[in-house]
Amino acid sequence: MRGLAILAALVALPVWAAEPATSMSSASMGAQLSKLLLGLLLVIGLIFLLAWLLRRVQQLNPRGAQVIKLVSSQALGPRERLVLVQVGGEQILVGLSGGRITPLHVMREPVHLPDAEPANPEFAQRLMELLGKDHKDKP
Repeated sequence: MRGLAILAALVALPVWAAEPATSMSSASMGAQLSKLLLGLLLVIGLIFLLAWLLRRVQQLNPRGAQVIKLVSSQALGPRERLVLVQVGGEQILVGLSGGRITPLHVMREPVHLPDAEPANPEFAQRLMELLGKDHKDKP
């Protein structure tokens, strides 16, 4: 019986310690709400500022200056891929599988792929349709 009384007192303790809700004036509630809103706007502004800075930093380091470029990739299975890699003026066909990288062939003549062609034209066409743009609008 005594343990039950102690348990009831422990459960009721936060209720006794809490301030009554009626003592909080509407002015202090409005001040708290404005602080919350200002903090939220500050965090959202900081996120946009960091995203803008990240874009600016990425533009300073152009991707075209890389020595090693991935020319093409083809999945053969869930963990196997064929990858055509260009290093300098040489292209190498590489096999990737579960933790192994195996050079398969060094190309005597480089393979040239058109840059403007999308990797998956059906997806690109469907995306343009969903966005409401025609292929005629391409730059």
